[in-house]
Amino acid sequence: MSTKQQPTSSGSDVDQRYAVHDERKRKRMISNRESARRSRMRKQQHLDEMVGQASRLQNENNILSQKINNTTQLYLGIASENNVLRAQLGELTDRLRSLNSVLEIVSDVSGLAVDIPDIPDTLLEPWQLPCPIQPITASADMFQC
Repeated sequence: MSTKQQPTSSGSDVDQRYAVHDERKRKRMISNRESARRSRMRKQQHLDEMVGQASRLQNENNILSQKINNTTQLYLGIASENNVLRAQLGELTDRLRSLNSVLEIVSDVSGLAVDIPDIPDTLLEPWQLPCPIQPITASADMFQC
């Protein structure tokens, strides 16, 4: 009696399954590496954009700070000039009052009628100036920073 062997899995079938498995594993590894590379590139691009934006914002901040400093200096200069003008206004108002009192005395002594206008309080009523309105000239670049 001859014995026939039953078909069993041969070593080549097992080797082929391992080869397919290894090939899938290798492809998955390559795909993962490529995905990680793309992710690193996106991360680097985002970082570069953020650094660029930070630089632009810092420049804008410096420009705005300079404008604020210039405006503050201009304000301080105008405020100082305004204080000088207020002091001069006070002095001139006092002189005008003195002259008006002299005019009253002269009017009383001479008998001549002299029209002496009232002197408004310019600090309470700044729209009523003690002198005729004169045009104020200003240049456009006076307010430029």
